[in-house]
Amino acid sequence: MKSSTLPHAAFFVAVAFFTTIIFADDWPQWRGKDRSGISQESGLLQSWPEGGPNLVWEASGLGAGYSSISISDGKIFTLGDLEDGSYAIALNEADSSPAWRTRIGEAGGHQKYPGTRSTPTVAEGEVFVLNQHSDLACLDVSTGKPKWKVNLTNDFGGKMMSGWKYSESPLVDGDQVVVTPGGNEGTVLAIDRKTGKKRWQTSDWTDTAGYSSVVIATIHEVRQYIQLTGKSLAGLDPETGAILWKADRPGKTAVITTPVIDGDMIFVTSSYGIGCNGFKVSKSGDIWSAKEIYASKEISNHHGGVILLDGHVFGGSGSTFRCVDIQTGKPRFIERSVGKGATLYADDRFYLRSEHGPVALIKASPDGYEEVSRFDQPNRSDHKAWPHPVVANGKLYLRDQDLLLCYDVSVR
Repeated sequence: MKSSTLPHAAFFVAVAFFTTIIFADDWPQWRGKDRSGISQESGLLQSWPEGGPNLVWEASGLGAGYSSISISDGKIFTLGDLEDGSYAIALNEADSSPAWRTRIGEAGGHQKYPGTRSTPTVAEGEVFVLNQHSDLACLDVSTGKPKWKVNLTNDFGGKMMSGWKYSESPLVDGDQVVVTPGGNEGTVLAIDRKTGKKRWQTSDWTDTAGYSSVVIATIHEVRQYIQLTGKSLAGLDPETGAILWKADRPGKTAVITTPVIDGDMIFVTSSYGIGCNGFKVSKSGDIWSAKEIYASKEISNHHGGVILLDGHVFGGSGSTFRCVDIQTGKPRFIERSVGKGATLYADDRFYLRSEHGPVALIKASPDGYEEVSRFDQPNRSDHKAWPHPVVANGKLYLRDQDLLLCYDVSVR
C-alpha cells in the first residue's frame, strides 16, 4: 500500500522488518563515497530471480522530485516537494520509519518537471542539501535542525545555463562546501562549512552553471576540483579557487553527467547532439594546460552517469549501453538493454535503471556485454524514473517520486 496523498501525509511502511545489516558500505553522497558510481561491496547477488530481488520494504511520503538518496550511519536522506515547500527528509535505514523532515524553501520549479533534483551530502554529523531554487542549507544529521542557509542566486549571483533549475549535489571537502552557482560573480563557490560564509568564488571563471557536480582529483600529484559547465571544463585549486587549467567544451541545453578522471585523462559527455570528449591535462613547471584528445558521438550520456573501470568508460547513450577506451575514445561495444537510464557498479555487475522503469543487472567488460537479469519496478509513477539507483549495505534502493523501494541484493 502507498500512503495517503493528503498534505504532509505521514510516511507509510508496507514492509517494516529488516534483518541485521551485514555490510558496512554507506552511500553518503551523490554517486557514493568518491562520486565514482562504484560501490566497494561484495557478497551481492550475481543474478536475480524472475521478478527481481526480494522487496524488503516500500515507503512513501517523499514528495515530488527526482532526487536520489544518500545513506550514512543508519539513516537515509533525500529531498522532495511536499504541498507547502521543498523538504530535506530523513528515514531510518532499518525500517524506513521517519526520522525528521525540514523545509528548505519553496516547491515547484520547472513547469513540466517540478520538484527537487539534488542528492544530500552527509559528513561528520551534518547533512548539506541544495534544492531546485538554489537554497543551500546545513542541517544537523540527527534532528534536521538548520545550522545555516544561503541562496546561491540571491547571495552569490547564481545563474543557470537553462531553465531546468539547480540539480548539483554539494561537495563537502574538509571544512568547506563547494557548489556551482554560476554567473558573473564566479562559476564555482567555496563556503565555510561551519558559518555558511563565502571563502572564495571564481571571479575569473564566470560561466553559467550546468547541472554537473564537482569532483576531486589528483592530477600530476596536485589535488584539485574538477567541474564541467555548458561552456568549459576546469581544474581549480581547492584552497583559493584559482584556475589551474581550463579548456573550452561547449554543451547544449543541459550538461549533466559528472566527469570521470583516469590519471591525467578526463572524460566528459553530454547529450543534445554533443557526445563525448577526452582531455589530457599536462603540467610543465607551474604551467598547466589541457588538450582535447578526441571528440565523438560514441557516448552521448544525458543524465544517467558513466562508470570508469580499468581504463574504460561504460554508460548509456540513448537506448544503448556502451564502452569506450578513455585514452582514445574508441568504442569496444554497443548493445541495447532496458533503455536510457542511470548506472552504478557493484560487485562485478552494472545496475542500469531505465527512465521508463525496468532495472537490468549487467556483466560487462571491454570484451563484451551480457544482460544477466532484469525486473520491472512495481507501483511505477507516471513520471520518468530519473533518480539514480543506490546500492548500500546489501540493499538496492529505487526512488520514484513519492515512493522509495528497498530490495535485498545480498547473498544469504
